[in-house]
Amino acid sequence: MIYYTSILILVWLSLTILGILVYENGRFSKQKKIIMYLTYLIVALAALAEWLGLKLNGNPNISPWLIRFVKFFDYVLTPLAGGAIILQFETKNVWRKVLYGMLIVNTIFQIVSIFTGWMVAIDDLNQYSHGSGYVCYIICYILIIALVILEFGIFGRKFRKQNRLSLYATLTFLLVGIALQEIFGHEVRTAYISLAVALQLLFIHNAEFALLESDEHIQKQTILITIDALTGIANRYAYNEALKELASKESLPDDLIVFSIDINGLKMVNDKIGHSAGDELICGASSSISEVFSSVGTCYRTGGDEFIVLANTEKAKIDELINSLEEVTASWHGKEVESLSLAVGSAVAKDHPGVTIERLVSIADIEMYNDKDDFYDKSGFSRRLF
Repeated sequence: MIYYTSILILVWLSLTILGILVYENGRFSKQKKIIMYLTYLIVALAALAEWLGLKLNGNPNISPWLIRFVKFFDYVLTPLAGGAIILQFETKNVWRKVLYGMLIVNTIFQIVSIFTGWMVAIDDLNQYSHGSGYVCYIICYILIIALVILEFGIFGRKFRKQNRLSLYATLTFLLVGIALQEIFGHEVRTAYISLAVALQLLFIHNAEFALLESDEHIQKQTILITIDALTGIANRYAYNEALKELASKESLPDDLIVFSIDINGLKMVNDKIGHSAGDELICGASSSISEVFSSVGTCYRTGGDEFIVLANTEKAKIDELINSLEEVTASWHGKEVESLSLAVGSAVAKDHPGVTIERLVSIADIEMYNDKDDFYDKSGFSRRLF
């Protein structure tokens, strides 16, 4: 009993530390923490019930009924301790309902057994032995373990393959601990120490999973922040962040080329056809710009019909890129708008040594507005109306 008492103390201490770790973890939800606290409490009480059963066995100074009640809690809480682990698995399926049903059936069976002696037979020396119904408990216990294994497998599917191995190794460790106690019996009390260690490993696994979920959430939020909702390309926020990064450098890269691009005639389309047609034109411009420039740089929608491309390529490719953009826009046709025209300006960092990125963008804007003026002069449309 001294050895097993030491085991019980270590189990309780480890569960207490686990509770503290759960309390300190900021990534777990309040509901998740409550479930984990409940799991540790059930395991602690189950270990205590088993220890009390051994402690009271053969003591002539106590009532046999006390032993019956202690063993009742032992046989109810022991399967429940295994099932409690499943509480930490945020899964809902028919097998979980079956598991809960088995635990309820076992509890009812144990209540009846208190008065019938099916589970525990006590002799004149207050020593207990297994009753005639113990085989029913073993069958139920084995089925519950099988369901726990099944739930482990279902829960493991939520993880990437590289994260499943540790989960299944934890299950194996737990099953070995239970098996050693069942095989070797009285002097080997490994079930609850293995269960306590398994809960620690599951805590590590849950903490890692919570971290992965947090990283994925941050990544999704970053995408939402940096992607333009209408066109699907990088937005003004992403553009400003890119400018900050370039501004932090001592000098701009020699191969940096800024393209400033604007839609010709958007106002007329909005006024005559409607803003849905205008949105179609903006999306058409976005897809055309991305098709041409995505291989050399990043495309940003910086305003209503304003686009900026920060490219890293050779100056000699500017005309080739602009010609490609004209070919793509010439072949574009929408459902509400028949044609698309873009004004383009560019500025090469190498041609303007020492300038800031903001100034380089301004130079590209000036060229773009010159190109836009040429378009209006050739088309004969008024810029104010068009």
